[in-house]
Order: sequence, then C-alpha cells, then structure tokens
Amino acid sequence: MNPPRSIVATLAVAAAILVRPSLAWSQADSPPLAAGWQDGFFVQSANADYRLQLGLLLQFDQRWAFDDPQNAITNTFTLRRIRPILQGRVARYFDFYFNPDFAGAIVNIRDAYVDTRFSNAFRVRVGKAKAPFGLERLQGAAFLAFVERDLPTDVAPDRDVGVQVLGDLSGGVFSYQAGVFNGVVDGGSSEGDTNDGKDLVARVVVRPFLKKASGPLAGLGLALAGSSGPQPTALPLFPSSGRQIFFAYDHAAVGEGVRTRYSPQYFYYYKAFGSWGEYVHSEGTVTKGGVSDDIAHQSLMIAGSIVVTGEAASDHGVRPKNPFDPAHHAWGALQLTGRYHRLTVDPKAVSLGFAAAGASREARAFTIGANWYLNPIIKWVFDVERTVFDGNPTGPRHAENVFLMRNQIGF
Repeated sequence: MNPPRSIVATLAVAAAILVRPSLAWSQADSPPLAAGWQDGFFVQSANADYRLQLGLLLQFDQRWAFDDPQNAITNTFTLRRIRPILQGRVARYFDFYFNPDFAGAIVNIRDAYVDTRFSNAFRVRVGKAKAPFGLERLQGAAFLAFVERDLPTDVAPDRDVGVQVLGDLSGGVFSYQAGVFNGVVDGGSSEGDTNDGKDLVARVVVRPFLKKASGPLAGLGLALAGSSGPQPTALPLFPSSGRQIFFAYDHAAVGEGVRTRYSPQYFYYYKAFGSWGEYVHSEGTVTKGGVSDDIAHQSLMIAGSIVVTGEAASDHGVRPKNPFDPAHHAWGALQLTGRYHRLTVDPKAVSLGFAAAGASREARAFTIGANWYLNPIIKWVFDVERTVFDGNPTGPRHAENVFLMRNQIGF
C-alpha cells in the first residue's frame, strides 16, 4: 500500500528544509543538493554542512531447540528488529541519530541523541544512547557475528539517558568516552530514573599499532571500561541465547547502596582472521527481609572468526569481493565463527535466599556458526549453541541446545 500523498509531501519538504535550510528564507540563496547511496540513501547540501541519511535494519530470526525434554524453549519465528534509522548533520557541527524499533508490535526508541562536534578529539553527546561500557553491546546490531549477543552483555548496561564526551586522539590510536547517566540495571535500558543519584561511566580504547597499517598488529585494540553509581532497586534477570531466564532474583529482594562495574576488553583483526573478548564484573548490595550483602555478577567471553573466502574481517562485518550473482557464479563471502561465554552469580545470592526459586547460578555456553554475506546489505547467520547450567547437563535445569538462524537486511 502506498502512503498518502500528503505524508510523502510532508516528508519531502521536511528533508529539503533540513539539508537545504535556506529554502525557509530565500530560494535564490539556496545551494544545490546532492543525493546518492553511501551505506544508505542520503541527501545533503553541496558543502555537506546539512545531511540526511536513511537506513534500515530488518532481522527475521528462527529459534529451534533440540534435546529439550523439559520444553523450556519455545520454537519460533520472529521479527527480531524492525528499525528505520535516521541520521545526519545540521549546520556543520551538529550530528544527530534516531533509531526507533517496531519489533513486537510496539514502538521502542532505542537511540535518540545529538552530538556537538568541536573537533575529532572532542564531542559532546546528549540524549539516549548506548552507555560506553560493553564491547559487544557497543557493536551495532547489524554487524554482530552471532545471532545473540554474549552473556557479558547481560551484565553490562544497555541504553541510558545522559550526557557524555567522546573523541579520538592521535588519529584513533587513543579513544575515549565518559559520561553521566541516569543509571540502569545490569543488562537494562531506560528512559527515566528511579533515584536522584547518577552513574558515572567511562571507557578508553588504545590501538597501539594502528599507524603501522601494513603490520600484523595494526588491528589490535585494548579497552577498559568502568562505572559507578547507586544500585537500582530493581534487580536484573539473566536470559540464555534460547531466551530462557536461567537466573532471577526473588520478588522481595531489592538493590541498594553503590553498584560498581569494570570490564577489560580486547579485539584483534588481521586479514581474514578476527578475535575479541571481554570480562564484566558488576557488584552491588542486595537486601531481603533485613539481610544484606554485596552480590557480584561475573561474565566472560572469548570469540573468533575466519573468513574462508579471503575477505578482510572487521567489527563492521564483511564486504564480499564477489557479491551474490548466480548468473556469474558469484556467491558472496563465508565466515566461520566460534565463541565461549559464561555468566556466574555470587553463591551468596542463593545461600542467603535472594534468588528466585529454581534459579540457576551459572551458565556456560559454546557457540559455533557460519555467516553468509550475500552482499553488503543481505546476510544470513547460522548458529548452534549449547549451554550448561550449574555444571550439570541433565538437571535440575537441562542443558540448552538451540539452533538459531537470522536473515538480515541492513544498511
């Protein structure tokens, strides 16, 4: 169904005013517009001071469990992400990013922020954005090597509202982000706050050999992230890749005091090979029935990939040398992946009665997969993952065995 002409006309006028603002005042002074395709459709002023770029992320997922005697996993097809993306620039120094999600038949504003660029070394970002913390969380959903993010992502913060400064120094050898945010529960996202305190979050990245572009260590990066702030009253719950909640707190348990997190991380890309990993430690006070103690959540991940068709690996996916074209016997690029990750909750959460009935204190998972990049826009992802809970494959929570598949359109 075509949209009403009035809506199309309104959007066209809005885009024209954004990238060619002088239309609002003087048609004679308006510079010509440029339009084209660069990882998305764009229209901009001739001097690029005004720019609007349209993107799209559609992810159609399948989840299928096998050897599931407890019927813990629901086999399903799902539209995981439906995200039109608008980003651009206004008056040269102001960049914006707007990323809503319509999956699940609801509207969820994932990102909405504005950057003020003083230079490449210093920007100020205001709005809702990813907190500068988790390695895999900071990676765009379109570029994930696996269908589901790693278990450390369940411990790191997701989106939060606040203000941060960020920049790249020495040509990207050193990067930093630091900000003040409302604060969210582990793995959580929020647009509001439940207390007057705020979280301080920061992350630094060093790429020591970046300027030796042809060297084998040019793609090495080391990062360290940390956060501190009031522990939210609400406490987290932790899902597996099969979307099974394996740990949750009792409804009477609440968070209090200060919650701190830290995370060392690394990434390395060289030619067709890639490897990355992170460790996340989160600790705060939990109280129930007059009993209080500090409870830690700890999670670790290490992953690797190899592009068997020879293209370069990166944290922005793979660009096929021979995009899919059966008529010319071109089939795109193929990447093989593997990952080990685990999440452990402090034993005191169980012994002190903070955990909900039936909660598993630990999950250990191993994933193998293949990514088929038909072209820079279309990607298929195939994963098989086995997760063992509390070190016991047969009980009380049976080991989880899932096949995950994704068809993606992203630009």
